[in-house]
Amino acid sequence: MTATGADQEAAGSTTRGYWWWERRRSVALDVGLALVSALECGLEGVEFAGNTGLPVPVGVVFGLLAGSVLVVRRRWPIVVVLVSIAMTPAEMGFLMALVGLYTLAASEVPRRITVVLAGMALVGTFIVTYVRLRQTVAEEADFGPGDWYVPLVSVFMAVGLTAPAVLFGLYIGARRRLMESLRERADSLERELSLLADRAEERAEWARTEERTRIAREMHDVVAHRVSLMVVHAAALQAVAPKDPAKAVRNAALVGEMGRQALTELREMLGVLRSGDALMAPAAAGEGGRAVPLASVGQAAAAAAAATASEDGPRLSELEVLVAQSRQAGMVVELSVDGELRPYAPEVEQTAFRVVQEALTNVHKHAAGAKAWVRLAHRGSEVAMQVENGPSDAAVADAGLPSGGNGLVGMRERVLALGGVFVSGPTDAGGFRVSAVLPDTSASPGT
Repeated sequence: MTATGADQEAAGSTTRGYWWWERRRSVALDVGLALVSALECGLEGVEFAGNTGLPVPVGVVFGLLAGSVLVVRRRWPIVVVLVSIAMTPAEMGFLMALVGLYTLAASEVPRRITVVLAGMALVGTFIVTYVRLRQTVAEEADFGPGDWYVPLVSVFMAVGLTAPAVLFGLYIGARRRLMESLRERADSLERELSLLADRAEERAEWARTEERTRIAREMHDVVAHRVSLMVVHAAALQAVAPKDPAKAVRNAALVGEMGRQALTELREMLGVLRSGDALMAPAAAGEGGRAVPLASVGQAAAAAAAATASEDGPRLSELEVLVAQSRQAGMVVELSVDGELRPYAPEVEQTAFRVVQEALTNVHKHAAGAKAWVRLAHRGSEVAMQVENGPSDAAVADAGLPSGGNGLVGMRERVLALGGVFVSGPTDAGGFRVSAVLPDTSASPGT
């Protein structure tokens, strides 16, 4: 189905559609044009009947039927133009010819057909004008123009009755196609923006999930080790209190010291969380509650993560203190260090410390009375650590520490996040081994 630019450029209220029309406005316009064209052709049919010797009613009916063809101009513009060309010798249907050529040029009909039909209309108009004008000049004896008059006027008349309608139709058709192209591009951009918004929401949700996982991992590492040691010391305190009050006092002091250290670390963690919330609040709501890009949530999460990897976190130099605390809790632990101790990036040192800390915590939980070995190796551009324990001693009572099953998962996540290698599993001797290798991510020594 063909359509004209005039049909599309006006934004009218659409209906369910009437045949080939899409709007009431289009129906009213075409029916009105067809009525005017039929009236014009009917009046011109009177003169046509007189010139051809036909009865006047026949000429009027012929004109009415021919002029009413304009009502199908949107559906069959080629038919309208062909009818107007056929009626050119009868000097009828000027409105139909103009509107038909305009509709044809503005429609989606191939341009070669438009050119051919416009050329036929131009030639037909020129011939009819030339013949009628020659007759008129011949009848006027006192009017003697030159030989140039009739051809020139005929050309002007032919061009004037065809070229404006065709050019205007071409302009409207090109404008309509441009508007359709712009609408399609706008719809495409809207879909792309919707997809980008969905992806931004997914990235923000992923960032929030990663942040929650990181916070849970940090809380687990901070609390589990200290509390596990406190439980072990409390059990030892309960056992030795009646027999050795002096040792019980020392154990009680250790429990108090570890509790204070756990509270200090918890306060530091909560401080980081509060600062992270302060960063995320503007990112999530904006000033005055207005929404801002969701990517800001991910940036805030990254900022909070960076805050926890500060210079104030645990360092590898504190491993001896960590091992000493496990020894004080009754565990036999051997610490060996290969290579010269050197500074690493804060996140590398903290991850290495947390891996050893969590591995020792697991020994307290799952291998009561077992001996443990902690090995640390400083290699060229990496640092390696291994914590291995033997089988548990059946003679030593289990402290009954609960296990959430997140220790090994958290260690693996920490190591893999830095591009390291993590391996864990039971040993042939009945114990358990945890090994990790971390690359040195510092830009230069001392960073």
